[in-house]
Amino acid sequence: MEMETFAIGDVQGCAAELALLLERIEAASPRARLVFVGDLVNRGPESLRTLRQVMALGERARVVLGNHDLHLLAVSQGIRPPGHGDTLDDILRAPDRDELLDWLRSQPLALMADDHLVVHAGVLPQWTAAKVLALSAEAEAQLQGEAWTDFLRTMYGNEPAHWDEDLRGADRWRCIVNALTRLRFCTADGEMEFATKEGPGQPPTGYLPWFDAPGRRTADVPLAFGHWSTLGLVQRKNLAGLDSGCVWGGRLSAMRLSDGFVVQVDCAGYRKPGA
Repeated sequence: MEMETFAIGDVQGCAAELALLLERIEAASPRARLVFVGDLVNRGPESLRTLRQVMALGERARVVLGNHDLHLLAVSQGIRPPGHGDTLDDILRAPDRDELLDWLRSQPLALMADDHLVVHAGVLPQWTAAKVLALSAEAEAQLQGEAWTDFLRTMYGNEPAHWDEDLRGADRWRCIVNALTRLRFCTADGEMEFATKEGPGQPPTGYLPWFDAPGRRTADVPLAFGHWSTLGLVQRKNLAGLDSGCVWGGRLSAMRLSDGFVVQVDCAGYRKPGA
């Protein structure tokens, strides 16, 4: 019997709910493989426990990095100050802190699982799936290299907001990371906008949800993503949005990639949206 794969939405430190979700996945598809769409940590109450849970899954689990995961790495190196509402202190004080951080920065920004492209936030309309993976690998090489703290120091900022093949160095990597870990809205030709966090019914003028961009070159590739909790669970042809707002009192969601079967856990709700 072929092993199934479930993609799991943003956990954000909700370790108790993750444990229950894994039990329900096991009941539905024993020994299923797992793919996490990023933001394992932050905002929820148990970021340390969450990282240890996922790491302990070993080769059974794969992870793409989200913006909160990258934020943890930057805070750990003194590159960024802790944000209001961060819940990362348990990791930063942990005896296995270095092991956890090294494991985290070894994870990719995009991957393929059961013919699904998996990213945290989104992809630009002009990128094919192959291009997404190639660009992801460029940024990953920086994060996983000896000069990874230098990379993190130049990673933040909203410019350049538009992809150009001629981009080089920090500008190129910043544009890649922003698209894969922060994108919600863009123009039809791929100019990114980062200020708006509401649902797709309130796009900024001239922008639209990245997945609705006309002519998007990944439209024929099944794609799973997280990051956008105000969307809730999204299931369309070739598109699955899996951040159903666990940390905001919503649900933690997982979807079986073979048939779209969904497993969910109701969450206690740790913060109000926008906090």
